[in-house]
Amino acid sequence: MYLSAFSTASHSGEPEAGKDISTIVAVDRDKNSQQAAKWAVDRLMARGSTLQLVHVRINQSTQTGEAGRGVDTDAEMSQLFISYRGYCARKGMHLNEVILDGNDISKAIIDYATGHAITDIVVGASTRNTFIRRFRNPDVPTCLMKMAPDYCTVHVIHKGKAIQVKAAKSPAPFSILPPKQNSQPNIEPDAFPRPSRERRMVSNPSSPRTSRTSVDRLSGYAKVPTKDRHLLSGRQAPQKDFDDYIDFIAPPRPSVTRSSFSDDVDFPMSMELNSVDYAESIELSSYASLESLSSAGKDVEAEMRRLRLELKQTMEMYNSACKEALDAKQKAAQLSQMKVEESKLYQELRSSEEEALALVEMEKTKCKAALEAAEAAQKIAELEAQKRLRAEWKAKREFEERRRASDTDLRYRRYSIDDIEVATHKFDRALKIGEGGYGPVYKAVLDHTNVAIKILRPDASQGRKQFQQEIEILSSMRHPNMVLLLGACPEYGCLVYEYMDYGSLEDRLCRRGNTKPIPWNIRFRIAADIATGLLFLHQAKPEPLVHRDLKPGNILLDHNFVSKISDVGLARLVPQSIAEVTQYRMTSTAGTFCYIDPEYQQTGMLTTKSDIYSFGILLLQIITARSPMGLKHQVEHAIEKGAFQEVLDPTVTDWPVEEALAFTQLALKCAELRKKDRPDLGKEILPELNRLRTLGQEYEAAQVSNTSYSSATSYSFNNDDVSSP
Repeated sequence: MYLSAFSTASHSGEPEAGKDISTIVAVDRDKNSQQAAKWAVDRLMARGSTLQLVHVRINQSTQTGEAGRGVDTDAEMSQLFISYRGYCARKGMHLNEVILDGNDISKAIIDYATGHAITDIVVGASTRNTFIRRFRNPDVPTCLMKMAPDYCTVHVIHKGKAIQVKAAKSPAPFSILPPKQNSQPNIEPDAFPRPSRERRMVSNPSSPRTSRTSVDRLSGYAKVPTKDRHLLSGRQAPQKDFDDYIDFIAPPRPSVTRSSFSDDVDFPMSMELNSVDYAESIELSSYASLESLSSAGKDVEAEMRRLRLELKQTMEMYNSACKEALDAKQKAAQLSQMKVEESKLYQELRSSEEEALALVEMEKTKCKAALEAAEAAQKIAELEAQKRLRAEWKAKREFEERRRASDTDLRYRRYSIDDIEVATHKFDRALKIGEGGYGPVYKAVLDHTNVAIKILRPDASQGRKQFQQEIEILSSMRHPNMVLLLGACPEYGCLVYEYMDYGSLEDRLCRRGNTKPIPWNIRFRIAADIATGLLFLHQAKPEPLVHRDLKPGNILLDHNFVSKISDVGLARLVPQSIAEVTQYRMTSTAGTFCYIDPEYQQTGMLTTKSDIYSFGILLLQIITARSPMGLKHQVEHAIEKGAFQEVLDPTVTDWPVEEALAFTQLALKCAELRKKDRPDLGKEILPELNRLRTLGQEYEAAQVSNTSYSSATSYSFNNDDVSSP
């Protein structure tokens, strides 16, 4: 473990002149040294004081005989102290860097501490483990604890805490340093202690040891200030040391009284006395005392001459400090007067500034009021413009509705409410054949024709829009697989359809009313008819139509099992330019749960392939007669296990399994989650369904003579069992 203490002023180990450095920190490249320096700054140092770091560089001789060359270069030494310099700069402290050369680290530090009267040594704990320290040479902290002088305190730091402390057993000696020639300490008027008029007897005034000790003490107080003894702090030197100094200069005679002592040595009581008289009085007393000492000899005279010179220098320094204090007091008075004048000027400027700010605030308020008035006028103008545009748009829409209504009226027959009441026997419940979300459905006879009349409920807010859209769509198109609109009563929300004898596909698949199951060949024909009607909607001109609510409940069957698509009130026009390529965003989704396209439901992006997903679920219901909830997953799981026949409608016993599997696989493709994975209706779906319909027709022709289902007309229902169209 290498240790160091450093001084920027000198690498010889001497602290800077004029600085009281009684604490050193032994450092090396380990972390414990940094923690020791931080601990010393926090515990032992005051802000603005000097931190002295000591590092011992081990001497090592080369093979060529060059001795005394350090292992560490100057660049490495500078690198070692970089972190400490920044830390001291942040703490506002001075820094001394001392590099010592030697073979024994502990001895080098102890020699330096002894030669400079160091009272505190701070060192980081050893990085060696306990086993190595026990069986090898002791580490540096242990050696310092043993070798330190009695007046020196040793602190061993580990992780920011003092783990070992060797306390000092005796006070530290005063160090004697030569005075600085070109500088004088700034001594305040009360810094130098008054001499006491009380004299004490010295047991052996001629003893060199006793006399020297007293002189050294006074010299230490007069010349070398420490952190406990500052000349500028106004503190007095200890009275005991000053009395020893007086006893040394003029030891008492056996016959000397208190009054004779006052005549011989009369120290001034006031700080305003002339310093020269004071020095001459001390010199006379010293001279008289020295003559009484017969055994002192020439050494004592030389010592006295030196003391006189030191005392004279001290008094000159004191006078200079008094003059500087008076000058400082005058300067302080002048600065105080200047501050008063500056304060008055500042108050005047501040009042002027406040007046200017008040004027600015008034101008800002006026400007803000003008801006608010302008904004209010602009808003009024914008509101007027919006009202005008809204009125123009409303008038245009009413005109378009009137024109459209006049065009639509020509395409369907208008019935009065009286005609509707007569046909339904004033809405007799016995004629009610169904109930939907829009309202009830009645079976009636108009113009000697069986019809189904749908009545819109008054509270159906969305139904009015669907009602008007269904009139517009169905009255403008005719197709064998689209339900036929015979007429309407727009004032009361009544729609008149052709009557479908076998009701909805959903009722027939579920066999409501205990009806017979639909044969497989007729199911294939129904699927092809639905695909044909759906393709007609998707190819409508000028823009394609998307049904958005394709399900078995909206597929109606006539007495020949011809299927027709109904309830087109939710249909949407999709521009032809984006119907096949891109998507059409809707603000809200519509349709029935389990049949809605997942992509359309999540994104609102509508295309003609949104109906393909609903059609795929409908095909799975045609072949399985099951609920749509989770139906796709059930069918896929059955096919994977090889149990496809288990999901087929058990009421049909003669399924052609191979063709039924092809039908199911087509339905699963139509029900893919992603639109791009679904097949095209006109190019892929309809040709396959037409093939299956042809297969069913061939099977029907072969069974004409020997089956109960020789023709579609042999499959009949009671009118009471038919659901609404």
